[in-house]
Amino acid sequence: MDRSALTPRVKALPYDATQLEQFQALTLFADSADTVQAARKMVRSALEDWALGALVDDVVLCASELVGNAVHHAIPDDRLAVPTAARRIDVTLTKWPKWLFLGVTDEDSSPPQFSLGKASSPELVDDPPEPALLDSGRGLRIVQALADSLWWSPEEVGGKTVFCRFDLVCRASDGRT
Repeated sequence: MDRSALTPRVKALPYDATQLEQFQALTLFADSADTVQAARKMVRSALEDWALGALVDDVVLCASELVGNAVHHAIPDDRLAVPTAARRIDVTLTKWPKWLFLGVTDEDSSPPQFSLGKASSPELVDDPPEPALLDSGRGLRIVQALADSLWWSPEEVGGKTVFCRFDLVCRASDGRT
């Protein structure tokens, strides 16, 4: 018997894993009534455990918006769609020494519709007239406003992950953490 097949293989990581401080992951199903609530609870619990209580409101709101978008808008790619199967959503929260990353993965490869900048003028910020309010896209605008960075990446097997980053060092020096 060839024992080489039984030897554990170490996968090279694209980062220095010793710098990784904390990681949480949760798999949710879009059709569950408490999907968004479960994501909020996981994020809140992790941030409180990691002594990042000052970030809870912003990161929980971002998680809620991103998971809500996946629930309401993600349509699984043909190669990922399984008749009668639940639509999967993965939420990850990763804390590094200087950053906190939130990732939400769904089974739809369509890119999210990010705003290209401020869509409304400063005069409309306090009390925008009703025609100036957007019918969609408010959730990602909220995430863009709260997070230090927002981007997405297609997954190799289909689907995508939307990421947002919170800069811990900048927030600490601003008194935000």
